[in-house]
Amino acid sequence: MMFSANLGFLFTELALPDAVRAAKRHGFGAVECHFPYDIPARALRAALDETGLEMIGLNTVPGDAGEFGLCALPGRGAEARAAIAQAVEYAAAIGAKNVHVMAGRTDGGGAAEAAFRANLAYACELAAPEGIGILIEPINRRDVAGYHLAHIEQAAETCAAVGHPGLRIMFDCYHLQIMQGDLIRRFEAHRGLIGHVQIAGVPDRGEPDGGELHYPNLIAALREMGWAAPVGAEYRPRSGRTEDGLSWMDAFPQERAGGTR
Repeated sequence: MMFSANLGFLFTELALPDAVRAAKRHGFGAVECHFPYDIPARALRAALDETGLEMIGLNTVPGDAGEFGLCALPGRGAEARAAIAQAVEYAAAIGAKNVHVMAGRTDGGGAAEAAFRANLAYACELAAPEGIGILIEPINRRDVAGYHLAHIEQAAETCAAVGHPGLRIMFDCYHLQIMQGDLIRRFEAHRGLIGHVQIAGVPDRGEPDGGELHYPNLIAALREMGWAAPVGAEYRPRSGRTEDGLSWMDAFPQERAGGTR
């Protein structure tokens, strides 16, 4: 197990290919991102090939200001599927493992869930031939009021309804701790559906070395349950500079790739 640098929040003063290189220098073993579409895929792929880092995943576009995704919005199917196609095409071009399909803010009703499931089925069928997984993520409603998907049990129900093996859950410890807590037992209960894990401090979303979660214990528990993939560091550096806050990684010497701080 190693850590994956989420370049949506880390090394953001750099162009994305250079952020990949910075992640490598500072001991991350993989990377992930949010919305890389302004960067030519060939430039990002070159940085990944140069560093040997795996791209864990990227997001579908968030839609208009404040929507936070399109794929559970009734009546927006054409836009949602265009966003999915864009993400899958880009992910294939750079060798990314996953696409996170963003649901968006909804009223939580049946029409929204039906739209979400239909668009996820489309995403899975489109991504499967490329060997790309589809992720859905419960997101806390304190930060994103009205987000369609906020509880892991709801995510599991959606996965069961879609019924495609390529659809899995993003287990973001920050969001799930705010909404539900009891993370070790929730991870254990849904282990077979989890496709990626992310961490950040709670409640400030800073470095994962303070707040109400003790990540050395939590990550050790995940390892005991067989989680061996990279864990995504998706936090906002408290100082504003990623380099200033990387001492949290010292608590996990066995997870750190070669690199310097």
